[in-house]
Amino acid sequence: MVEQFDFAVDGEAVRITNPTKILWPEAKITKLDYIQYLIDMSPYILPYVKDRLLTTIRFPHGINGKSFYQKNVPTYAPHWITTYEWNETTYMLLNELPTLVWLGNQACLECHVSFNLVDKSHYPTELVFDLDPSDPSNFPLVLEVALLIKEVLDSLGLRSRVKTSGATGLQMYIPIKRRYTYKQTHQLNKFIAHYIAEKHPQLVTLERLVKNRGNKLYFDYVQHSEGKTLAAAYFPRARKEATVSTPVAWEEVNKGFHPHDFTMNNIRQRVKEKGDLFSIITTEKENQSLDDLLLTINKLLPT
Repeated sequence: MVEQFDFAVDGEAVRITNPTKILWPEAKITKLDYIQYLIDMSPYILPYVKDRLLTTIRFPHGINGKSFYQKNVPTYAPHWITTYEWNETTYMLLNELPTLVWLGNQACLECHVSFNLVDKSHYPTELVFDLDPSDPSNFPLVLEVALLIKEVLDSLGLRSRVKTSGATGLQMYIPIKRRYTYKQTHQLNKFIAHYIAEKHPQLVTLERLVKNRGNKLYFDYVQHSEGKTLAAAYFPRARKEATVSTPVAWEEVNKGFHPHDFTMNNIRQRVKEKGDLFSIITTEKENQSLDDLLLTINKLLPT
């Protein structure tokens, strides 16, 4: 049985070790299966994660074993991995396919990235709302609230896309021009969150303490801030079903679905059939202006 082999990826040699190790036991996915998935999905994964601060969660012995977060580039990382230093941490940047394959071999089963690119501006590229149910079994509530928020965004003339977290929630992305500070986007996110919570108090809460949320959906507008991260689109999560953080169409939200519907075993076929539903955030990004909306909010809520 082959325990390791060298794999040429875009001109770089990546050593694959323990290729038959089971990483998702219930889904029967090996390390080699996982790496093949990353290669196949790289055209859809890489456009968004490129030049963003990367936090990985590593599971050396699979999802049922111990795990740990990693931000700093390890000393044994290949020299060709791009890095960026911020706040005394030297981050890896997931910019190329060889890096993606190397991370797969390191059993980085989850990858989370920042809301901004690593340039001097540090302006976020999107507004993002994180919707998390207090009761994980009540996913229909998440879909209901997402549609209520979409109504507000539509009335403001803002186009949006939603993706599953890969776990229990949904994340809404609104592509914007890269000229707004985190202070400005926080102001807008907070305004919309409070509007939704006040209009639908029976459904939505802004309470950060889980024990005080009851059965309501938590509208997390605080997560969208500098240094925070969310799961990258099309990346799997360390769940027994091998679920994937998956972009979905608003028609699918209307119809209804569950995050468990989207897994490493079916996402490639889904993309073949539906295309890249995250393209309005990446390759076909819409640079929407927030100027008028921020001006209105400042008039309503002067500082």
